[in-house]
Amino acid sequence: MKLVRIAAIAIAVLSATPSFAADGPTWSSWDDDLFARATAEKRFVILDLEAVWCHWCHVMEKTTYANPEVQNLLASKYLPVRVDQDANPDLSSRYGDWGWPATIVFGPDGTEIAKIRGYIEPERMQALLKAIIDDPSPGPSVGEAFEVKPSASAFLNKEARAELTKNYDESWDDKLGGWGENQKYIDADSMDLAIVRAEAGDALATKRARQTLDAATALIDPVWGGVFQYSEAGSWSHPHFEKIMSFQAQYLRQYSQAYALWKDPKYLAAARDIERYLASFLTSRDGAFYVSQDADLDHDTDGHTYYALSDGERRKLGMPRIDKNLYARENGWTISGLAAYCDVTNDPKALDIAVRAAKWVIDNRALPNGGFRHGDKDRGGPFLGDTLAMGQAFLDLYAATGNREWLAAAARAGDFVANFRDEAGGFVTSKTSEGKTGVLARPAKLIDDQVQVVGFMNLLHRYYGNDFYREQASHAMRYLASASAEMPRPLPGVLLADEMLALEPTHMTIVGHKDDPKAQALHTIARALPARYKRLEWLDLREGKLPNPDVEYPDLGEPAAFACSNRICSFPSFNAEELQATVKQMAKLKPTRASLN
Repeated sequence: MKLVRIAAIAIAVLSATPSFAADGPTWSSWDDDLFARATAEKRFVILDLEAVWCHWCHVMEKTTYANPEVQNLLASKYLPVRVDQDANPDLSSRYGDWGWPATIVFGPDGTEIAKIRGYIEPERMQALLKAIIDDPSPGPSVGEAFEVKPSASAFLNKEARAELTKNYDESWDDKLGGWGENQKYIDADSMDLAIVRAEAGDALATKRARQTLDAATALIDPVWGGVFQYSEAGSWSHPHFEKIMSFQAQYLRQYSQAYALWKDPKYLAAARDIERYLASFLTSRDGAFYVSQDADLDHDTDGHTYYALSDGERRKLGMPRIDKNLYARENGWTISGLAAYCDVTNDPKALDIAVRAAKWVIDNRALPNGGFRHGDKDRGGPFLGDTLAMGQAFLDLYAATGNREWLAAAARAGDFVANFRDEAGGFVTSKTSEGKTGVLARPAKLIDDQVQVVGFMNLLHRYYGNDFYREQASHAMRYLASASAEMPRPLPGVLLADEMLALEPTHMTIVGHKDDPKAQALHTIARALPARYKRLEWLDLREGKLPNPDVEYPDLGEPAAFACSNRICSFPSFNAEELQATVKQMAKLKPTRASLN
């Protein structure tokens, strides 16, 4: 089974036959008849994965696909296809590791022949197309697929943890910060793992996290706010200027959590710059969130020129294209980012924006039985990522508000996620495959998806005490434990999933009426306390017991907060100082992951 990592991308679907205009191909659509046509016409299928925001995609369209020799070769033996990944997560999940733009060439039977990442010059494209016509055997870029037999244990053993930690440490760039060397950005799982370890007092993790967060502020647009996708040339100061929702949501969440942990004002300023960009540029009139903003204004005005300008100068030239599709997945990510921001700022306006977006998704993207479709009209699906993202968003809104309706919505999402379970191991990306032949007939399974399933289902188990959710998390982890041994690249998300499954979250409960100002103040304090992995509840006895009454809390006649760890609960806290001290004391009682096996 080919394992690939999802990336934030886009791919536009156009029309029918391999005719060619003066400026490039007329793209065929990706549909169920594509490979039947390819077989009947004895053609190869060339899939162009590109994005509306992607600079090099625009360059490739302007140069490579406008080249007459490339056009002639495509017309002679190929069906050219272009598809929008953000609209089609199954295809993007299969080829996300190949970067954007990505070029995949298939035989008529759906066999992969070549996979090329990044910009392809016209001369190189000509050579590629000619070589495949002469010899259509799969090239070295395709590689060998491998099957994953799930591990018997739902936990990493000591040796596996040591090897994954070694790979993680070796990916660290000690000079510039960040994980990886050439393209500079904050890797989400690497930063989350560093923050979790920093919370536990790890000085090296603290150094790495803060060095990276400090450096990455260079990727924030100083004029409009929002974060650029990445910087190239082994530097934080040479950005690619696309602004993609996955990065906005991630950085908003992580800078907010960093501020909660270290109280450094520059982290709060970074989070505010991202939040103001979302509010001003990527929010629809209905309150849901758009997908991305282009790196370039047009073919003649690239991001290096445009984003160096002032606000007025930019607007005078025009606005880079915003992808105004509204996807459940992207909205879920953004709601989680806003919830983290609200937790540290107690900004009611930002919380209202998050709640409004969640209600829009429920009203416009909900499926029966708790799941979500991706967009307005999905070609395939449903896709695992949409329900996972919204389920996590509901848990984050529950912690931020104490409203049990959000927890119930998260549970329904968890029940729907179980439909993606593959008894042979792990969870599949889509309930319907993108093809009926070749590699596309086999369901995709992503490492990232399994990590998210572990985190979401495990936290549902903590909130509900329902072993069904725990088993789903364990099922994903058994797949991760086996698959990670076959993959050479750093997989910090697997380490993170293992720690979440093995250890209890930071557990805080507010006991008191939700309309009592003292209880509200305690809840506000608890939300702002640092914890990447947190279970926060609000017990108003007028609503009955909590869904998982694993701790019996006394009614003291006035609002109080309790912290629990390792099956031990604290004395009640009645103010900020007491609660902060109590949480710190309970944290010392938590076992370390290394002590458990």
